[in-house]
Parts: sequence; structure tokens; C-alpha cells
Amino acid sequence: MANDNRIRDRAVVIDDGLAHLQRWGLRIIVIGVAAWVVSQFIGTIWMVIYPVSLALIVTTVLGPPAAWLRSKGWPDALAAVAIVLGFIGAVVGSIALLTPQVAGQADEVAAGASDGLQEIHDWLTGKPLNLSEGQITSAISAVQDKLTESASAISSGVFTTIGTATSVIVNLVLVLMLTFFFVKDGHKFLPWVKAIGGQRAGVHLVEVLERSWDTLGGFIRTQTLVALIDAVIIGGGLAILGSPLAVPLGVVTFFGAYIPIIGAFVSGALAVLVTLVTNGTNDALIAMGIVVAVQQLEGNVLSPWLQGKNMNLHPAVVLLSVTAGSTLFGITGAFLAVPVVATVAEILRYLNERIDDSVSVLAPKEDSESAETLAED
Repeated sequence: MANDNRIRDRAVVIDDGLAHLQRWGLRIIVIGVAAWVVSQFIGTIWMVIYPVSLALIVTTVLGPPAAWLRSKGWPDALAAVAIVLGFIGAVVGSIALLTPQVAGQADEVAAGASDGLQEIHDWLTGKPLNLSEGQITSAISAVQDKLTESASAISSGVFTTIGTATSVIVNLVLVLMLTFFFVKDGHKFLPWVKAIGGQRAGVHLVEVLERSWDTLGGFIRTQTLVALIDAVIIGGGLAILGSPLAVPLGVVTFFGAYIPIIGAFVSGALAVLVTLVTNGTNDALIAMGIVVAVQQLEGNVLSPWLQGKNMNLHPAVVLLSVTAGSTLFGITGAFLAVPVVATVAEILRYLNERIDDSVSVLAPKEDSESAETLAED
């Protein structure tokens, strides 16, 4: 075999490195510009994407029971009507049951949290700690102002009335109508995509959509179960302690659980602060123990066990996605961030699998060609 060793000049090596850097730099710039264009486009049609996203999330919950009814011989429209009306009835019944307690005590929850912060401030700045007054006072005052400002918004939120917000009514009706159509005809969508995409692209599109749908549905269903367990344990614990705000705090815990990590921390801190004011220090410490125990149960048992097969996301990715979503789109972004990231991650996993399949298919051919070359030499 001929000796093909060649000595490359340093200038050539550096030039090749800079050429690679230039190509990758241009690619990163192009990807960044494309991402910016997509974000601007999403912002322009957000009024369409928002109700569609909410309807899809609700459909992940209502789709399986509707499919079960269809398997029993129910027509598509009748199954969709029955499931959607049952869902509306359950939501309206829950709101009617919880509204008198939650909406009427929202101001008390905010005031209790504010007073709890003041008690912590007095403890930190008093004996024996005697910590600096300035930073502690400014930080606690900012949180108190935020709680006070949000109290009226909480009390006039989803538990009381949506009649004053026309856009909310329109979105609510639109979400319900879209949910009905998705539940009724959603099972026909994938065959249509496969037929439109053809044998080459349609198969991949269907596989990606099925995986994304399973991931989204699994997240919503299991997160609802986790949220219910958290709310029952924390709300029940507060009720045993004799807290007069056990029910609204349990409801806050339930909805806060839909925002992973941050929601559990905020709702838990709120429960402890309110208990500190209404029941005293000893019960507040017990409430803190309950909250910490529930969060440990959720983080180390429930979420890994229930969400492990659906999400498969590192906690740091979840935290960053929630932070980015809340910064860009507020509470809605915080709620939608994890499902969106989980869906994107599932798409990337599928692409990685296809790359691995291509490599495994090409590798034996390359090995055989190398063997033939060596034999010829």
C-alpha cells in the first residue's frame, strides 16, 4: 500500500479551521434570523394560536373517553357532544362549588401573605439576628405591593365572572367550539396527513405527530393527577391545622402545580405565610413541613414515576422553559412552556433516531468497502 502521509502547513490548518468557523457562524446567523421571523409570525397570529393551543390541551383529556365511546358504536358527533357537555358540566359545577369560598377569601389570602412577610421581616431585623434593614425592607415591600395589587385580580378572576371581559368570552366560546371539532374529527387528521404527505414524508409526519400528541396528553393527564394529590394533601393538612383559608389555598396549590417547579414553590410559600398569620408560628412550621414533604413526594416519586415516560426532560430544562415562557407571555406562557418544550424534545428525539438508523445502515457498507480496499492493497 502506497504511503500517502502528507505534511500540511500550519497556515492551511488555520485556514481550514477559520473556514469551518465561518460556515458555522453563517449557519447560526441564518438559524437565528429564521427563529426571529418565526417568533414574529407567531406573535402576529397569537390570537389564533392561543385558543387552538388551549383547545388541543383540553382535547388531550377528552379525546380518550370519546374514542372509547366510538369503539362502543357511538357516532362521532354524539360521542363528542356527550364528552364535551360532560366536561363543561364538571367545570361549571366545580366553579359553582368553589367560587363562594375562593373568590370571597382572595383578599384575605393576599393580606395574610403580606402580613406574614411583615412578621418575617420583624423576626429577621429583631433580636437575636439583627440583620440589615434596608435590603430586607425593600424586598418585602415589593412583594407586599405585588400581593396587594393582585388581590383584586384574583377575586375577580376565573372564579367570579368573565362577563366583563369580552375577549375572554370570545376565547372561551372559541376554545369550546374548537374542542368539540377536535374531539369529533381529530382521529381523521392523521390519515389525512399521511395521504397528503405521501409515502415518503407522510409516514414521518404521522409518527412525529403521534409521539407529540402522546407526550402532550400524558403531561396534561399526569400533571392533573399530581396537582390533585398536592392540593388534597396540603389543603387537608391546613384544614387539620384549623386554617380558615384551607380551601382557597388548596385551590391555589392545584392550579399552581400546572407550572412545574415555580408554581409549587410559590403556592407552598403562600400557604406557609398565610398560616403564620392565621394560626401562629408553630402551625406555620408544621405547614412548612407538610409543603416540603409534598414537594419532595412530587419531585422524587410522583413526577419521576408518572411523568418519566412522557416528558424525559431535565429539571433545568423545565425551569428555564418556564422562566422564558413567563417572561415572554406571562402566566399563559408559563403554563404552555413545558408542553411546548416537551413536544419539541420529542421531535428532536425522532430526528436523532432517524439519524442513528441512517448511520447504522451506512456503516456496514462502509466497512465492507474498506475491507475490499485493504484486500486489493
